[in-house]
Parts: sequence; C-alpha cells; structure tokens
Amino acid sequence: MDPLSDALSLLKPQSHVSSGFDAGGDWSIYFPIKHDVIKCYSIVSGGCWLSIEGRSDPVRLNAGDCFVLPSGRPFRLASDLRLMSEPSSAFFPPAERGGVVTVNGGGGVFLAGSRFTVSGGHAAVLMGMMPPVVHIDKESEQTALRWAIDRMRQELREQQPGGSLVAQHLAHMMLLQALRLHLAEGADKGTGWFAALADKQLCAAISAIHADPARRWTLKELASIAAMSRSSFAQRFKEAAGETPMEYLTRWRILLASDRLENSSDTVSVIGHSLGYEAEGAFIAAFKRIMGCTPRQYGHRKSASRVDGEQAAMRSHTQIDIGRVSSSQGAAMQ
Repeated sequence: MDPLSDALSLLKPQSHVSSGFDAGGDWSIYFPIKHDVIKCYSIVSGGCWLSIEGRSDPVRLNAGDCFVLPSGRPFRLASDLRLMSEPSSAFFPPAERGGVVTVNGGGGVFLAGSRFTVSGGHAAVLMGMMPPVVHIDKESEQTALRWAIDRMRQELREQQPGGSLVAQHLAHMMLLQALRLHLAEGADKGTGWFAALADKQLCAAISAIHADPARRWTLKELASIAAMSRSSFAQRFKEAAGETPMEYLTRWRILLASDRLENSSDTVSVIGHSLGYEAEGAFIAAFKRIMGCTPRQYGHRKSASRVDGEQAAMRSHTQIDIGRVSSSQGAAMQ
C-alpha cells in the first residue's frame, strides 16, 4: 500500500456516525483534546468560525465547505471568536444515539458528518503525523464528500441489509478523500510526516520505505529514489518531516511492530527480525526509545486492555445512528 493508506490502516478507524449540530444566535464552544477521535464534517447551511489549538489563523466555514480534524487537537467552534467559550460537555451528552444537537434554537449554522474512533497504543503517534485541519472549500472537491455524508445518512436511516457496513466504508472513503485532496494541493506548510508526503520527491522515498521496511536502507539509496543528492535529500527531509530519513525508518518499523504485538501471536524476536533487526536487543532498544516501554511490556498492556474492553462491550453495547435526525440528543461533535 501507499504511505497514507498504510497509516490509516494502522489507525483502524471505526465510524461512529451521528447526525449534526444546529446552532443559532451567539455561541462559542470549546472541544477538548481527543487522542482517539478523527472528525469529518460538512457545513449544510450557514457558517461559523473554527479555531484550532496550535494554529494561529482561524478558519471561516461557509455553506458547502467540508473539514476534517485528523490530529485530535483541541478546537473551538463559534459564531464569534471574541465570545467566551463554554465546554462542549455542557451541550453534548455521552454518545448513545445520533441526532441533532441544537443550541439557542438553531438556524444559524448546521453541520452534518461523521467521527471516527481509532485504536491502538500507537494512535496518538500516528494522529500526531496528521495535519491539524483539512479545509475543503472548492466546489469541485466538495461534491464527493457531501455525497458520502448524504449516502451514509440514507443507509442508516433506511436500515437496509448491510447498511451499517456500507456506511462504514463510505466514512472511510470520506476521510481518505479529504486527506488525498489536501495532499494533492500541497496544502500542508508545517513540519511533519504529512508535509513530507506533500513533497513528491520526498514521498517517493517514503513510499519506498513503506514498501520494504525491513530493507537496510541507506541515505544514498533513498536520495537516489527521490532523484536528489544525498546532502540535499537529507536537508530537505529533515526540514519537511522534522526528523532524518533514518529516524523516520525506525519510527515506521516500530509502529508496524506495535501493531503486530497487538494483533498477532508472533514473538518479539520474530517481529524484530521481520522488520530488519538481526539482534533482538537492538529491536528492544529502538522500540523502547519510540514507545516508552519494551515490546513485552507493550504486549502485556494491550492484552489486558483488550480483555477489559471485551468485558465492557458485553455489559453495554451501543449503536450510533445518524438516521434519526429528529432526535433532540446526540454527539455529533463530541
């Protein structure tokens, strides 16, 4: 797969779909950090402001715009950013069933869309690689995303056989398409993995790493793939990604290893060897440097967490449904 598909596959996004948010009058709502949630929405009518922590320039959202918040950063939505914000918990109940959350009687702006929970101990690392916001305001690019949102709502409202699975795939398509459009425009001007992917020459080298992470890559080989000199490649990669090509290779190997530890019965030595580490000690040292614990400690924690999750799921199973747009409660943005 390509690097973007690889990263999203490791995140394993699960769509928790709700309907919308309808606000009127003067309002400002603060949404706290969510390390395990990616949000993707379309402005159906009206407009508002979006402000994201760590980003100085606010974004004006208008009818037809789509936006994705892939990094889990805290953000604020408001009719006027000069207003004092209230916490989202004052408006949004715990996620149970979808519907429309109404503020001040609604009528000023209506948002509809989807949110995704992501899994794995590596989720925070992967989400940190994503841009803080993807804002799509071109009509030609909005069509596919709006269609996906409308189709998701229709599938879950009509409750046809397989409707939940169709909605899940549509949600994934919507998320991937938004990130793809962002990359195609070269819109990421910051520093990080996504900024490097937006550079076609650097992306070629990153794609090669992803295609064969166990290979003993050298700076010379990667620079050749990027059609650059070693010095130019090393400098440009560091400036764009915020780390050296070899540091990126190590990080990607460890993220793959953490996924294997969570989802397979392979031993630490087998996983390490399959990712290019001939000595188990070298693999353990690299893993601890990236993840903050040894592979065995990581595996034990994830096993315990999985058992706890399964027990919780047996006690309480909830389904979120965007079809019930007349509901007075929901968790469209929470």
